[in-house]
Amino acid sequence: MKSIKSVLLGLLAGIGIAVAAHAQNISIATGGTGGVYYPMGGGLAAALSKYVPGMQATAEVTGGSVDNLKLVGTGKPYVAFSMSDAALDALEGEDKFKGNKVPVRTLAVLYPNRMHVVSVDGKGVNKLSDLKGKRVSTGSPGSATEVMAFRIIEAAGMDKDKDMKRERLGVAESVNALKDGKIDAFFWVGGLPTAAVSDLANTPGTKIKMIDHSEVVAAMNKKYGNLYVQDTIPKDVYKGMDADNKQATVMNILVAHQNMDEKTAYNIVKTIFEKKDDLVAVHKEAVNFKLENQKKDATPVPFHPGALKYFAEKGIKVN
Repeated sequence: MKSIKSVLLGLLAGIGIAVAAHAQNISIATGGTGGVYYPMGGGLAAALSKYVPGMQATAEVTGGSVDNLKLVGTGKPYVAFSMSDAALDALEGEDKFKGNKVPVRTLAVLYPNRMHVVSVDGKGVNKLSDLKGKRVSTGSPGSATEVMAFRIIEAAGMDKDKDMKRERLGVAESVNALKDGKIDAFFWVGGLPTAAVSDLANTPGTKIKMIDHSEVVAAMNKKYGNLYVQDTIPKDVYKGMDADNKQATVMNILVAHQNMDEKTAYNIVKTIFEKKDDLVAVHKEAVNFKLENQKKDATPVPFHPGALKYFAEKGIKVN
């Protein structure tokens, strides 16, 4: 006969195997450390690990939306933050995804991403056309900032390669370069407030200049579809702003591969909306995570069936 000890060891081993089989590792593709995606992704990872049985989620620093969508395209268990314009390009195999379609699906419409065109006093940059001949950062490689910056520059009638000396820096690096006099202005699309931009605005002896550009939205939408809206960054968001900044906004969405199983997608979406307070505690943009924003026309990328199941339970008709 087997001893009690051996029976217990066998049972424990069986439990261990069951737990291992049930364990689920999810990676959350975010962005650079100076933006909003990264802390928001860390908050989401903590919430998923805490509230979804068996799930272990971790947040990864990335170049941003384009890199994130390419990670989703690998088929590995990624959840990704993305701007809706970059996600549409991935779905259709356009622009930076030419010939490489990503079968991406929306889990949730999140919060508005506001384009910042930033300079400081003394650089001679007061309007978009002043960027001609200047040293300008258009965002890090692999970011949706770069995609949207190129579209704004194009809509303003400028050539991104001929009309300016272009750098490809993330928001934190752009702020440092502007402080050091290495660039004259930078593009950044993100939530409010963005920590790195606040850092610039709060620097002694520095006066921030937020460049209006909402006038190019119509031309952008004419070419790329109705992805952008004219919006405003209120003057109290960053220290030193003289007036509200009239700018272009695009929505952020959370996405996954179409092959993510329905239960996993459902649990992720459920956690986002039912544990929202945990996310608001990380960054206040999470206040904008609203069930009533989950609409077909709020994202150009179809919703995942798991997300639709949760929304239906809450009485939200997406289509």
